[in-house]
Amino acid sequence: MLTTVLLPLKVVINFSFAAIITAIIGCLIILIGLPKLLLPVPAVQRMLSTLANSVFRLWGYAMSMLFGLTQPVRWHIEGDSELHRDRWYMILCNHQSWVDIPVLMHLASRNMPMPRFFLKQELFWVPVIGLGCWTLDMPFMKRYSRAQIARNPNLQGKDIATTQKKCEKFRHIPTTVINFCEGTRFTVEKHQRKNSAFQHLLPPKAGGTAFTLQTMGHQFDAILDITIAYPHSSKSTVWALLSGQLRDVYVNVETLPVTEDLIGSYFEDALFKTHFQNWLNSRWHRKDKIMGGLLEQAGQPPTVTVGYFSSK
Repeated sequence: MLTTVLLPLKVVINFSFAAIITAIIGCLIILIGLPKLLLPVPAVQRMLSTLANSVFRLWGYAMSMLFGLTQPVRWHIEGDSELHRDRWYMILCNHQSWVDIPVLMHLASRNMPMPRFFLKQELFWVPVIGLGCWTLDMPFMKRYSRAQIARNPNLQGKDIATTQKKCEKFRHIPTTVINFCEGTRFTVEKHQRKNSAFQHLLPPKAGGTAFTLQTMGHQFDAILDITIAYPHSSKSTVWALLSGQLRDVYVNVETLPVTEDLIGSYFEDALFKTHFQNWLNSRWHRKDKIMGGLLEQAGQPPTVTVGYFSSK
């Protein structure tokens, strides 16, 4: 009874903490971005980018604190732990909930470079978000359609070249690039609609991951294949976190080498495209087994079975 009564209070505490901290950190990053915008001197911009990255790490620490603010979350992290803040990584991750981002921030704030995302060019003009992400040197991608390339062949490969140029800034600041390969959060309905061949996951989309490797592959020290599970959150994981009902977070980390056969022109080379899709699908089959192992470790049987769908 008392627990039920306290739920609204926990939601207010957790939501207010997350919102206030995000607003403060966001404003600090934007303040750093203003002189960076006005002073296009490489040495000055690198210094300001490093400062912004340090402030961004404070947000990572804050998101990590969120997991213990009103509830004793137990972390079950297995796999590779020899990670370093001064290296470059690409993350392949399943997408269960929006809570995945604070989970990755929790991991990164301790022993990984702070994460970056590839963003659509249009997001630059979104108030606060655009300037904040620009200050943090997150690449804004401008993709050209086949129709645009057909009308102007000079655009062929220009998106790759432009993004590679923007990513040169990452040579000065160790970076982790995140790819949620499924492209959307997992739900039973999506699993059924996509007729997924995986028991606990949606089919992965290879294009974005291949593009990231084509653009930055030679900068990465390793690929981090990360699997996240919330075994005891039968309802919304976001609600479970905010209401203090999230009890366990299971994470598996596997480090993979960046080999030359993973770097190629996915959108122009049909043989490479097939090879890369096969590679990513094989990783996803392995991830599916790891996911099942995490759920079994937590003492929860699978909630989804290939062929038909049911809720526990």
